[in-house]
Amino acid sequence: MNPTITAHPIFHNKAERILLRYDFNAAINKLVKALPGVRWSQTHKAWHIPLNEAAYKAAQELLRPVAELDISILSAYLHKRKAVQQTQPAEKPAELTPKQVAVYGKISSHNLAELEKMVLLLKGKAYSMSSITTYRSEMMQLLRVLGNRPVDALSPAQLQRYMVYAMEQEGISENTAHSRLNALKFYYEQVLVKEKFFFDIPRPKKPVQLPKLLNENEIARLFNALSNKKHKAMLFTAYSAGLRVSEIVHLKIADIDSSRMQILVERAKGKKDRYVSLSPVLLDVLRQYIKLCKPRPLVYLFESEQTGAAYATRSIQQIFATAREKAGIRKQVGIHSLRHSFATHLLDKGTDIRYIKELLGHFNIKTTERYLHVSKKQLVNIVSPLDDLWKKGNIEW
Repeated sequence: MNPTITAHPIFHNKAERILLRYDFNAAINKLVKALPGVRWSQTHKAWHIPLNEAAYKAAQELLRPVAELDISILSAYLHKRKAVQQTQPAEKPAELTPKQVAVYGKISSHNLAELEKMVLLLKGKAYSMSSITTYRSEMMQLLRVLGNRPVDALSPAQLQRYMVYAMEQEGISENTAHSRLNALKFYYEQVLVKEKFFFDIPRPKKPVQLPKLLNENEIARLFNALSNKKHKAMLFTAYSAGLRVSEIVHLKIADIDSSRMQILVERAKGKKDRYVSLSPVLLDVLRQYIKLCKPRPLVYLFESEQTGAAYATRSIQQIFATAREKAGIRKQVGIHSLRHSFATHLLDKGTDIRYIKELLGHFNIKTTERYLHVSKKQLVNIVSPLDDLWKKGNIEW
């Protein structure tokens, strides 16, 4: 009977590999060292090859005459990987990243099945793709820590200890802690139907953070740093209408109503439609941009020239980052700062905050009231007590 080589999955230099374990045999060793992409692991004291179909078939073909290849451990791993990939909310699941590979390798089959139940219910309740992705990711962080312990058997006290661990040992922020609690609350109260399961679990206090924005001079420098008309049109649209980047990429040509001078923003955050103002300047910019496009966009206002699909949000974020760098703006802000700037500059010009709330699509006026703290409209009229003392001649320099 031929000796046995056991195939083990390993994670090496941010890539999946197949580790080949066997008792030393000169003939086998010579063949293994000749395999395509083979590397030696000093940690495992064994040879390993890429985890892909071509490398596996080459190993199987070359080693068959001298050894039996046991792939039971490898098959179990691949089955688990497939199960995790199927819980991804996208219609065509993306390839798992090395970080994801490291996470799902530590999740038990039972807990993977629970994760799938959660994703199915999220889809059934028509949660947005973004929310499903976030809930799934946060849930996986708990499952990674649990290992073989069943997630559906945890008590509120155990979950509270886990959240303390996540904040103190993993160093997650207060905002991430809220996001993770929301995901866990959905699983225990919606999937497992355990009412008020989180009643006694405290939430960390969120830091009060003011919106980060650019002043009008910085906005002008930002726009002038761009020479590409399409890129300019994207950022003009973001600032002129106060749109989120996800709203910009989903804008359709049919959403631009030049007769009523409005833009329809469909199924925005919270699946809420709204109308925003279409400025005459932006309308003229968009008309010029479309005339210059080759090929012209057919459905979406901003389409990829290569695929004809809607522009990717990451691409617009990168356009903003490049423009900010070229403009010499040192503030650490992203494209969302154009939306913050839009709201604050409207307040500065005397626009009623209730109208700004509708333009931004906020559900609660308290969300919009954040901009009162950064608007300079009232602040510029406040006289410092130091100035009063100086004018009265009570102090000297």
